[in-house]
Amino acid sequence: MNEIAADFSQSRPAISKHLRVLKASRLVTEEKVGRERLYTLRPAPLQKAMAWLEGYRAFWGRNLESLKRYLEDT
Repeated sequence: MNEIAADFSQSRPAISKHLRVLKASRLVTEEKVGRERLYTLRPAPLQKAMAWLEGYRAFWGRNLESLKRYLEDT
């Protein structure tokens, strides 16, 4: 966690809490190696979320572009 904490301006307890949430959500795995814990990102759940969001991005992109054209024309 020290390496992670060095990259962020949050406290170690806050980072620890975030890592617990990520682990509970199965977005990361945790491996104990000696006194260290190694966290690895699991890309599959994130890919599923991105695929789900992509449909909304396409929908809103088209609709916002239509709204922009409408507002520019009025």
